[in-house]
Amino acid sequence: GHTELVLMRGHGVYERLGATLDDAAGEAFDKVARLLGLGFPGGPAIQRIAEGGDPTAFDFPRGLTTQPEHRFNFSFSGLKTAVLRQVRELAGGDQPADLTTEVRRDLAASFQAAVVDVLVAKTADAARAFGVARVCVCGGVAANRALRVAVAERLPVAVSIPPFFLCTDNAAMIGAAGRYRLLTDGPTALDFDVEPNWGLVTW
Repeated sequence: GHTELVLMRGHGVYERLGATLDDAAGEAFDKVARLLGLGFPGGPAIQRIAEGGDPTAFDFPRGLTTQPEHRFNFSFSGLKTAVLRQVRELAGGDQPADLTTEVRRDLAASFQAAVVDVLVAKTADAARAFGVARVCVCGGVAANRALRVAVAERLPVAVSIPPFFLCTDNAAMIGAAGRYRLLTDGPTALDFDVEPNWGLVTW
């Protein structure tokens, strides 16, 4: 997965400002969902149970929010570890079944709040620093309701978020990307190789 801040100057013209140094936000949701015994995919599972919880019940860390050298980078592995430690302390081990439903709700809500706070704070900082007119929030985690509410309320610029059904991998976004690539760069030869870890590049 990816958690990145990308400055888009035009179709095919991108500058990566920052990225995750370890787990992406979506991976953190999946891993914490497993810690809490909530199943997969973790994003929807965390969101459902968090809606009945207290997001201030546990003071989980907000990774890389105090290091200037990582101003636009993300880290969620420490947050995941903090949740694991809390589960072990409360359950007396690694078994989430030993936690009450109320505690699991509070853990999920507090974890979700920590992720949302970091994503929104760093996005807002980048928007101000580079004077952007609009922020686009996309990817699987963009389907999270708490994140959608937070970016609408806290970001200092206009926000575009795809509808829920376009937040995961889909043909519409690939078709749109292909169209703009064709208009900008012309047709691509068919003798290219597969690049499973190809990053976002300027055309």
